[in-house]
Amino acid sequence: MRLRTARAVYAVVVLVLVLGCWELVKLVVPESGVSIGDQRILPRTGDGALPHVWAVVTVLGERDGNATVGLTLVRTAGFTLGLALLALLIGTVIGVLLAVVMQRFAFVERGLLPYIIVSQTVPLIALAPLVAGWGGKIVIAGEPWRPWMSIAVIASYLAFFPVAVGMLRGLQSPSKASVELLHSYSASWWETLLHLRLPAAVPHLLPALRLAAAASVIGAVVAEISTGTAGGIGRQIIVFSQQATGDASRLYAAVLAAALLGVVVTAVVGMAELALRRYSRPVGATRPPGADR
Repeated sequence: MRLRTARAVYAVVVLVLVLGCWELVKLVVPESGVSIGDQRILPRTGDGALPHVWAVVTVLGERDGNATVGLTLVRTAGFTLGLALLALLIGTVIGVLLAVVMQRFAFVERGLLPYIIVSQTVPLIALAPLVAGWGGKIVIAGEPWRPWMSIAVIASYLAFFPVAVGMLRGLQSPSKASVELLHSYSASWWETLLHLRLPAAVPHLLPALRLAAAASVIGAVVAEISTGTAGGIGRQIIVFSQQATGDASRLYAAVLAAALLGVVVTAVVGMAELALRRYSRPVGATRPPGADR
């Protein structure tokens, strides 16, 4: 409880410091920025480029069509949140399955892992139109491909990588002596996987899920922007950026809302960590007294 309280206080303190630095930059740096010759070294700080913190907060109550800016951001963020969670689920399933197959067959790991790594070098903004174009030719059970499906696929493309690599490392983490001990009891590969390798992989999987959670949000937002799909926070960022002629408050509010999505998805992963806390330490690590209470 003390540790959780300390973390919460630390997060609040860091947030206050960030906001203080924000206002300090507004106060100290000229509105036109600072330039040396033709090279600007400090950005502009006018309201059109860097609004005040309270302006970003108060803009949430302004009217935006039939609703307020705050309600618009909640609605669009909810749409993107659902796609990010779906992408995280798809990426996790694919990553875990790939890791299990690569652990089982060494030749698959040698042949597939380099391509998994190389796949992450493909720019997402270039991949998104391709996925949307391919999806437009797919029909599933008589239903046409929906734009949101392309977003889920693109986001899961980013999410599966950390899960696959982290899970593979976890599955390979048990010592040779532990594996041979189970073999001495005539345990099959499947039994060894269930009773030894999967529990040992949890401490490696949980950090990978945190990275995948952030990647799924980034992938969903970038995919919405790249494909022009309406209804999500990514498209709303584009709309507000077009309106940010003299005041960028709405744009900053949308960007901060997108950032908060990452916090929400990470919190979902935190719930999974609570469910798997009995396996959250590497095999052989000691646990403090009362940790399982």
